[in-house]
Amino acid sequence: MRISVAADERVGVAEAVVGELRRRGHDVRTHGALTDGERDDWAWASEAAARDVAEGRADQAVVCCWTGTGASIAANKVPGVRAALCLDSATADGARKWNDANALALSLHSTSEAELAEILDAWFAGGASEDAEDVANVAHLGEIERA
Repeated sequence: MRISVAADERVGVAEAVVGELRRRGHDVRTHGALTDGERDDWAWASEAAARDVAEGRADQAVVCCWTGTGASIAANKVPGVRAALCLDSATADGARKWNDANALALSLHSTSEAELAEILDAWFAGGASEDAEDVANVAHLGEIERA
């Protein structure tokens, strides 16, 4: 899978995310502080990763900042991106299942490497629900974007 990763600093699990994704066999594209010559502020870095998803250069994104909140907000401003801030594996599973999230937002401050592995396990094991209500909710997000 092609995954775009952004971080605004090289602290916490920023580099571990890239390493773990590559270890799992994913094709990783980096942005922000993880790439020389790019603006590393959370809004710009997260937007770049989210645009990779929206424009088809990546299948999913992982966006990171100190709390994960700003990265999530920035990614969600890009049409077609559904970013979820996940601090644990249960939230990651639910975000994939019920929200068909295509961007994982992580806290560089609060996520340990052990939690990172559990979150990524849940994220990649899950898929979108086919339940009619869940499908309708995700479809409505597109309607909101176009309104």
